[in-house]
Amino acid sequence: MIRIVIAEDQGMMLGALGSLLNMEDDMQVVGMARNGEEAVRLVKEQEPDICIMDIEMPVMTGLDAAEELIGMDCKIIILTTFARAGYFERARKAKVRGYLLKDSPIEELVNSIHAIEDGRRIYAPELVDIAYEDDTENPLTDRESQVLSLVAEGKTTKEIAGELYLTPGTVRNYISAILEKLEVGNRIEAISRFKEKGWFK
Repeated sequence: MIRIVIAEDQGMMLGALGSLLNMEDDMQVVGMARNGEEAVRLVKEQEPDICIMDIEMPVMTGLDAAEELIGMDCKIIILTTFARAGYFERARKAKVRGYLLKDSPIEELVNSIHAIEDGRRIYAPELVDIAYEDDTENPLTDRESQVLSLVAEGKTTKEIAGELYLTPGTVRNYISAILEKLEVGNRIEAISRFKEKGWFK
């Protein structure tokens, strides 16, 4: 019996997926989570064979949860609507065994679960194409990346200046350069683009 945990923040999707997989003769859903933090706890408690994880979830994203579960025996399958190169790259680094899109038929998910249990990796073809198309490198210097990481933590210009032994003016110059290089209009867009590309360490 293949034991499965599902993490999905949309209740209807979570319930439907659980019911469909429980109808399979050799599958049993042993836990259902509404966010990444719950998923991590359930995987550690239940020790399932497979964890099917959405990406965009409250409290902790599916990718954050997958990174936290590196080293566990549980095989992670990302099931998402987002065919983004940055997310895919992060998923691969987190040793995710499958990355499928939500518009795939349930049969494809079931077949993928069996294949992954047999030791294979299954990635949606669209993702592989995108990954090859979008192989842009992080345009920021190490220092600029460091500044943006601190911005993402919610630190003010003054706090960043204190932490990095810079003047507030220098920090503002770094932020201007970051916005220009990432081709965005403000800090929130910069953080979002950087995260989407999988460039945060």
